[in-house]
Amino acid sequence: MRSSAGETSQKMSLADRAYETLRHRLIMLDIAPGDAINEAALSQELEVGRTPIREALKRLESDHLVVSYPRRGTFASNVDLTDLSTISEMREVLEPIAARKAARNISSDRRREFEATIADLRALDATDEQRALIERDLEVHRLIYSSVDNPHLMETLVRLDDLATRIWCLVIPRIPDLIGHIREHIDLLEAVLDGDEDAVGELAAEHVRDFDTTLRAALR
Repeated sequence: MRSSAGETSQKMSLADRAYETLRHRLIMLDIAPGDAINEAALSQELEVGRTPIREALKRLESDHLVVSYPRRGTFASNVDLTDLSTISEMREVLEPIAARKAARNISSDRRREFEATIADLRALDATDEQRALIERDLEVHRLIYSSVDNPHLMETLVRLDDLATRIWCLVIPRIPDLIGHIREHIDLLEAVLDGDEDAVGELAAEHVRDFDTTLRAALR
């Protein structure tokens, strides 16, 4: 029997919800590298069927966040610190493109989002929990990515940023000035609001280079 459009839509929404939930847990290392993924337990916890869970895991495997082995199951992928160079190499090229597009495409509604984000960054405090700070960093990057008019570019940058964040979470106790690193985005976001494409391109590339340098220092 052929599924109705409504049933297909519901199935997709359940799979999307499972995907977003699991992706965030994997990025933030709530599911530790190497941990087994228990489909039955997740199905019960998230109150969705096994099929949406499996669909979500297939997407997460494409994102390099989980790995599946025949007859063994699915596991959270290991965080390979040697990937930092290749991730940074790609982000240093692509982040400036996204930032320039964001500056070019700024709308009145999006402008208000950028202004609110800048205010939030200025209000960051040393007493804020590290997890909350990392969440804020993710939100800033997602705001920029969502402002480009290229879904393929956005998808690629989200995937790279997810992998970079996993490395960051692994070494976060050794990051000396986490707030300072996150506040670097203020100049970038203000340049986007000004529509200064040259400035945002350079600031975005500089931020990636600083991120790479900070992580390398923490890994020593």
